[in-house]
Amino acid sequence: MLNPLRWLGVAYQPHHDEKSFLERFETQDDAGLEITVAVLSDRESERYFGVRLARRGLQPVWIHIANKSDLAYRLDFFSVDPAYYTPLEAAYVCHFSGGKRLISFGLLAWLYLPLLPLLPFKLLGARKANRRMDSYFKQNSFRTGPIPPGTDRSGIVFTCLDEGSKNMSIVLVEQDSVQKFDFSLEVPGLAVRETEESAELQNLRDVSEDELRLWITKFARCTTNKTGFREGDPLNLVVVGDRTMIRQCLGGRWDEAETINFSTCVKTAKAFLINSEYRYSPVSSLYVDGRVQEFALQKARASINERIHLRLWKTTLSFETQPVWIGQISRDIGVRFTPKTWNLTTHRIDPDVDEARDYLIDYLVANRRVSRFGYVPGVDASPAATPRRNLTGDIYYTDGNRAVLMLSKKATQPKFLNWV
Repeated sequence: MLNPLRWLGVAYQPHHDEKSFLERFETQDDAGLEITVAVLSDRESERYFGVRLARRGLQPVWIHIANKSDLAYRLDFFSVDPAYYTPLEAAYVCHFSGGKRLISFGLLAWLYLPLLPLLPFKLLGARKANRRMDSYFKQNSFRTGPIPPGTDRSGIVFTCLDEGSKNMSIVLVEQDSVQKFDFSLEVPGLAVRETEESAELQNLRDVSEDELRLWITKFARCTTNKTGFREGDPLNLVVVGDRTMIRQCLGGRWDEAETINFSTCVKTAKAFLINSEYRYSPVSSLYVDGRVQEFALQKARASINERIHLRLWKTTLSFETQPVWIGQISRDIGVRFTPKTWNLTTHRIDPDVDEARDYLIDYLVANRRVSRFGYVPGVDASPAATPRRNLTGDIYYTDGNRAVLMLSKKATQPKFLNWV
C-alpha cells in the first residue's frame, strides 16, 4: 500500500534479525579461547545494515569471542584489517547525502513544481536517517577493550572489501601472551569456476618422500590445450596442502579469478581502456590430463595488464595426509594482439618464468607459511638462447626445476629440501 508520508522523509530500514551469514561461520579454539567468524556478502550486508556497503568498498565481518581462559584478552583490530573502519566512519561514508538529494530533487521539482515544498522535509529526513544509521552501526559493532575471563563478546568489524574469499588473522592480546587464529572464509557473489571433483581425486594415495620426489620428476612438463596436442606454460610448481590452507597462506591480496562471461568481459574491457586495476580478472583455461585448472589465484597490480597469476590442479596423491597439487605460475607484464584468442588480445608474460616461481617461494618464506621448500627437476631446461613458446606464442625460458612448497597451518621456520 502506498504511504504518502514516505514523501516527507527518507527511509532507512536495516533488518537486524536477518543473519543468514551465520550459516557460513567458522570456529577455532585454543588456549581457552573460542573464536567464531562469518563474513557478510554484498546482499547480506545491504539487508542487515540497510545500505550498500560494498559500493563504498566496505565489508562487515562478524566476530564472536568466548573467553574461557583465566586471562583478560583484547582483540587487535589491526590484525583483522590494517585499514579497518570505525563504526561511525563506516556509517559516515554510507550516509544519505543532503547535497545529492537537493540536486536530484531540485531537478525533479522543475518538472513537478508542486513537490518543491517537500524539499526541506527530505533534507531533514536524511539527517534523521543518518543519525539512526550512526546509532545502528555503533550498536552492532565489536566493542573495544578487554574481554574478561568467563565472558564473551560479539559484533561487527568493518573491513575493506574482498570478494570470493576473505583471509584474515584474529589476534588476541594479553599482558604476557598473544594468541593468533588464521581464517579463510568464502564470500558468496563472485563468479568463480566451479569444478566437480572426480572419485579418483577424492581417494588420494599417500606417498613417501622418495615416491613424491620421483613422481615430480616424471610428471608432464607443461600444461596443454583442451585436446592435449599442444604444449602451453610450464608446470613449474608443486604445492602440498588443502584448498583452505592455500587460501590462508596466500593472503595479502592473492585473489581468485572470475570465470569468463559477458559481465567479466565488460569489466575486463573497461579496466583495459582506462588502464585500471581489476583484482578478479579472469584467466584463460589451461589443461592437465584433460582437466581445466581447479582454481586460479592472482596478485594484481594497479593495472589489469600486470599481475602474477597461478593455476592449480589437484593430483591423485597426498603427502603426510595433505593433498598434492601441480601448478603453473607466471608474471603478466603487458598485453599484445594475437589471432590465437577469441578477443584477439592476450597478456604478455615475462619470459623468465623462474622469477615468478621464486617470487612465490620468497613470499611464503617471508610470511613463514611454508614448512619445507626446495626444487626438483621436471620441466626440462630451456635456456634464453633456445626458448620455448606457450599456446599464445609467448617465449619463455627456464632452468627446468619445479618449486616444491609444503604449506604450514601455523607460522613456522622454513626448512630447505635439498632434492635437486
